Amino acid sequence: MVEKILTVSNRAGIHARPAALIAQTANKFASEVTLEKDSVTVNAKSIMGVITMAAGYNSNLVMKVEGPDETEAAEALFNLFESKFEEE
Repeated sequence: MVEKILTVSNRAGIHARPAALIAQTANKFASEVTLEKDSVTVNAKSIMGVITMAAGYNSNLVMKVEGPDETEAAEALFNLFESKFEEE
């Protein structure tokens, strides 16, 4: 299992567009991907699940990835957060 702390660094936080990018990226991999914020855990492959976390600017999320391509999946999602979802 790969576990990483992700910080929401885009000013608008995770709204519909970033949630869709997260879900699309997670769905490219066979591994299970979850995001956790304030003891709420959601499936990162679900756009609605990601939106319901209400992760605003500077929120910290715990990403857990488990499966055959967990390293690649974790890296892809980490890079998505690092790029601020290409919004800035």
